[in-house]
Amino acid sequence: MNNLEPDVAAFILAGGKSTRMGADKAFLALDGRTLLARALDLARSVTHDVRIVGEASKFRVFAPVVEDLFPACGPLGGIHPALRASGAELNLILAVDMPFVPPALLPFLIARARSSAAMVTVARAGGGWQPLCAVYRREFADVAESALREGRYKIDALFDAGRTQVIEEEELEAAGFSASVFRNLNTKEDLEAALR
Repeated sequence: MNNLEPDVAAFILAGGKSTRMGADKAFLALDGRTLLARALDLARSVTHDVRIVGEASKFRVFAPVVEDLFPACGPLGGIHPALRASGAELNLILAVDMPFVPPALLPFLIARARSSAAMVTVARAGGGWQPLCAVYRREFADVAESALREGRYKIDALFDAGRTQVIEEEELEAAGFSASVFRNLNTKEDLEAALR
């Protein structure tokens, strides 16, 4: 716990409806622990300032909660209120359904974010962007809000070359991380495969 980042906030996106899982993903168990407990422990490995983005009635017993300002708008609708609520310049966003992210990846992402003035530090690996395990500067909230007000909910479309620091898959591999760490659990089949 000595390596905590005092100027970083972490937000766990747990507000998804999880209709394909038949249950709330946050409370599904993997190896005897809920996905939410795993995500909270992961986030707390880098900062004391850890909050959940979701319904307060459901999550406030686990950590402070930030609720969506633009409900039912997908992950961008969760990133936006997190950044609006944050007092930190660097904000780690983690999806609750990505249980394979190793703790060592977070300081790596944060260090890369510190080394740049980019609004977003995000990996491009495993065939696409990985915006749900990335570091956002507070100012990205303005970009997110403009898009949400216009009805545009795709995060990837907001990654402008001049404002985004991209970590390519080769760089991740050179640092000892596989693209498979970004695998998320979207379906019952995903969960069953992870349990095997």
